[in-house]
Amino acid sequence: MKDALMQGLVLGILLAANGPAVAAGGVDRPFVLLISVDGLKPEAILDADGHELRVPNLRALLADGVHATGVRGVLPTLTYPSHMTLLTGVSPATHGIYANTTFDPLGRNERGWYWYAEDVRVATLWDAAAAAQLKTANVYWPTSVGANITYNLPQIWRAGTDDDLKLQRALGTPGLERELSAGLGRYPGGAEETVAEDEIRARFAVRLIESKHPDFITVYFTGLDTEQHRSGPFSKAANDVLERIDALVGSLRAASARTARGRAFLCVVSDHGFAAVAHDVYLYAAFLKAGLFTVDDANKITGWKAMPWPAGGSAAVMLADPGDDAVRSRVGGLLRDLAGDPAYGIDQVLTHQEIVRRGGFPDAAFLVSFKIGYELGLGWTPPSGGAPANLGMHGYLSDRPEMRSSFFMIGPGIAAGKSVGEIDMRRIAPTIAAALKVRLPAAEMQALPLD
Repeated sequence: MKDALMQGLVLGILLAANGPAVAAGGVDRPFVLLISVDGLKPEAILDADGHELRVPNLRALLADGVHATGVRGVLPTLTYPSHMTLLTGVSPATHGIYANTTFDPLGRNERGWYWYAEDVRVATLWDAAAAAQLKTANVYWPTSVGANITYNLPQIWRAGTDDDLKLQRALGTPGLERELSAGLGRYPGGAEETVAEDEIRARFAVRLIESKHPDFITVYFTGLDTEQHRSGPFSKAANDVLERIDALVGSLRAASARTARGRAFLCVVSDHGFAAVAHDVYLYAAFLKAGLFTVDDANKITGWKAMPWPAGGSAAVMLADPGDDAVRSRVGGLLRDLAGDPAYGIDQVLTHQEIVRRGGFPDAAFLVSFKIGYELGLGWTPPSGGAPANLGMHGYLSDRPEMRSSFFMIGPGIAAGKSVGEIDMRRIAPTIAAALKVRLPAAEMQALPLD
């Protein structure tokens, strides 16, 4: 974790490496707007007609700039680790955001997520911009609580009540939400993540661009992901949501063009793709039956030797004592048996070494990757599975084509109508850094060629 001393050191190094961020006389400083549309599959834009989608603003990015035919994501293909790779250019094992939820085998953290920027172990684009004395802003990007952001409306929730909005106010830039709400109305609480809340957050983002004039702003839309979990990818309801988000992209592009005339970059990304789901897999039930954890009469976990860590279409397997070779062998044998039973829908079981090679969960003993159509269920009792809690899911291995995410970018000097083919997600952050004229020393790959 970055403590205050380490953060100051990182920022000092970045500032020394970057030098001044503006041209002589303080003019022509770039403006970069980074929008994430959670769960946006590239074919929704590249083949919009084939999916009966009316998305003119997103399709305009194809003609006006550079795009990828697909983005290969990280392990796991979940929202939080992916969004931090988008900001750092490194794998989850390096940046420290390993999943959506923290590993919490005894349930003490009440399903807490990786909300806090202090868990990030390398410099982000926010840090690099701050080191270069640029102003930053954020609307609801994951892992933004306590981040080094000038104008921050962070993402966090707890109870799904009005107190969540109070929590956001307390953890965001002091007075910012109240200032903006005075003219725009109520800002959404953290657990409110439909397209209706996207529309409100977009208005707040426009107002931030127009009134605070940041040099770099991150904006996160959740509604498509919410609906695709509920009704599946390319359902009528999901397509309707994406068409509404398309209008938001258009409004933000227009605000950027007005405010940063001739120097505005717009980058639209997504964190992962989506696949239809038909089965829940009760992996927990198999671990409980094997005696790898215990529960009391109220089904509260009382002890554990090995436990799954949920990741949607996959699950990491953690050992209470990583040095216990006997338990490791028991778990490996159990997983081999389960993989041989078609009811469990297991596609692959990765070893620790394979997980490390893919840049995921650094302390996991195994990773269970389900077949497309299966997801980790939360049932603790037999049978092996049941009806799905979701009709759409992600979290599968990134080499599955269904998990491809999106990248589109326009701005001064960027070629029009250019495809860069299929790319690695780690190339996006250094590409944005190049547009901002800052550097990310920890980035694992080079920026994309955009001219």
